[in-house]
Order: sequence, then structure tokens, then C-alpha cells
Amino acid sequence: VQLQASGGGLVQPGGSLRLSCAASGRTNTLYPMAWFRQAPGKERERIATIGGTGSRTYYADSVKGRFDISRDNAKDTVYLQMNRLQTLDTAVYYCAAARGRISGNNYLREDWYDYWGQGTQVTVSS
Repeated sequence: VQLQASGGGLVQPGGSLRLSCAASGRTNTLYPMAWFRQAPGKERERIATIGGTGSRTYYADSVKGRFDISRDNAKDTVYLQMNRLQTLDTAVYYCAAARGRISGNNYLREDWYDYWGQGTQVTVSS
């Protein structure tokens, strides 16, 4: 499975941006997918996860209520709608997919994810 993230860019504080992550390859299995981000000098942080059917979503407290993860399985694409962006949201954003099913808190672990896309830069600045 290959993942291709896109949609990053420069946006002003308070603005919105939508990231996309397109999957290709052996995508007939509905993988749980997630978005992570890594700001300069900081560790990579998981911010949102979505189950294979899209019925379950999990957010980090830092983005809850501002970001929305969704997926279109017909297009093998996961989205991250980011609203009310803040300067602290500036980071490289990565998408990831896991072969397993969500159980307990396994989705919180970075090493649970098997496939990673390249990052896309999001810069929030006036």
C-alpha cells in the first residue's frame, strides 16, 4: 500500500485547510488510517484516527473540535479538514494506515501503523 498526502500550504491564523491522503496498491482491505504531525524540534504526534468503515473517529485533545477526519472508501482517500488553524498547528503532516483492527488504545501507538505517506507541510502564519 502506498500513501500520498497532499493539500498542505500556507494559511493565516483562523483559516482552514483540507489535507488528502490517497491510497494505492492493495487497498481492498479497509485499513484504519490516521494523521500525524511533527513540528520543528518536537516528536511526531498522532492527531486523528478513523476506523476502516469511517464509523469511528478518535482525536487528540489538541485538535478536538477543530479538525475532522473522514474517508471516502470508493476513492481510497482519507481527508483531514482543519478549521480555526493556529500557529501551533504549523507542522509537517503525515498520513498512515494500519493492517490491524482498532482494539483498545492500539491506535494511539505510532508503531501500530504499517504504512506511511510522505509529509505535507502546513504553515499557519500571518
